[in-house]
Amino acid sequence: MTAHDPQYMSGFGNEFATESLPGALPEGQNSPQKPAYGLYAEQLTGSPFTAPRATNKRSWLYRILPSVCHKPYEAYKHPTLFSTPFNGTDTPSSQLRWDPHPIPAKGVDWVDSLFTIAGNGDADSWSGLAVHLYACNAAMHNRFFYNADGEMLIVPQQGTLRLKTEMGIIDCAPGEIAVIPRGIKFAVDLPTGAARGYVCENYGQPFQLPDLGPIGANGLANPRDFLTPVAWYEDKEGDYEVIAKFCGKTWRADYTHSVLNVVAWHGNYAPYKYDLKNFNTINSVSFDHPDPSIFTVLTSPSHPAGTANVDFVIFPPRWMVAENTFRPPYFHRNLMSEFMGLIFGVYDGKESEEGGEFAPGGCSLHNCMCGHGPDADVVEKASNANLQPVKLDGTLAFMFESKYTMRPTEQALKAKTLQKEYYKAWATIPKLFTGSK
Repeated sequence: MTAHDPQYMSGFGNEFATESLPGALPEGQNSPQKPAYGLYAEQLTGSPFTAPRATNKRSWLYRILPSVCHKPYEAYKHPTLFSTPFNGTDTPSSQLRWDPHPIPAKGVDWVDSLFTIAGNGDADSWSGLAVHLYACNAAMHNRFFYNADGEMLIVPQQGTLRLKTEMGIIDCAPGEIAVIPRGIKFAVDLPTGAARGYVCENYGQPFQLPDLGPIGANGLANPRDFLTPVAWYEDKEGDYEVIAKFCGKTWRADYTHSVLNVVAWHGNYAPYKYDLKNFNTINSVSFDHPDPSIFTVLTSPSHPAGTANVDFVIFPPRWMVAENTFRPPYFHRNLMSEFMGLIFGVYDGKESEEGGEFAPGGCSLHNCMCGHGPDADVVEKASNANLQPVKLDGTLAFMFESKYTMRPTEQALKAKTLQKEYYKAWATIPKLFTGSK
């Protein structure tokens, strides 16, 4: 089969069944002695076998050749993709911000463009995360990638990614996200040209929808808006390469066939996408700026309860309504660490270019107990604003928030894109104290 416009099934974590040839899925038995069309049955599990039913993840794949058919893997030296332990350099306690990662002058595909900014935890113990940037301008021809260390949440900022996965095709454009679960092989095409964006590599529990608590039945992200691809396959032979990330290192192996040879599958362990425009924002209608947790799209839970291995939070277009309240993000120091990116527009807490611009494609890192908040110009503007309802539009920012201190890599701290004068964003905040009301 040749690539076509992606087709999807809706629902988060549903048990799906999809086939690209009629009758490829077996009736009543997952692993029949002789599957239809001469296919091989293969189970892919994303949880321990004994996990509770609500969190048990597995899918049955019916493929032309099983995944075991390849030559041995050997070390592959990736120059800019790193993993745990993140102890290569001291972690500064200062606020950090970077300009957008440049698009390469020569052809570089998605996997080779991955540039690790920061991370922490232990992939071997299923805990922690890493944050990567990508900036690419070449498709992955006869080349595939999979990550055995964690699932990958992909946030495009420029250009559409066509993710050709074992279980179907996903087109993911700026304003959308895609999640590739641990172990699933895929290739990245660039149907609109050069692309840039962000990746959260989640070593912990798979992303899930947050509990709604007092919000009630409706709000935030709705399960039906998440899309999973239908089965699609290609029956090709030739010289192929698979890059694997395993135990913090990268590896490569030669294959004699395309790994996108799954003709049918059923289960609940599969890649998915989500359009961030479908997020139902809950906001304050009385006073005080709500905590960013109210904007959580997905969460990877950890212990103790209520603590996130990593949360994916967005700041989308929304109405700003509150009485007698400073509306932009207030000054704060958090136990949780925050990595922030901007997909488009201007973030309402960073409207000044003093100390460097927070531009689409750029990013900032404010680690545990590091003071941060709106820049000087925003403070002045917001302190004297007419507090009428205002539609905050034309902007989309996001945050990876984690209980782990995100330790920057040496390459990130030495990058030309690091804004060395970021601190000046707050340098002109005046002292207004008078000693009396």
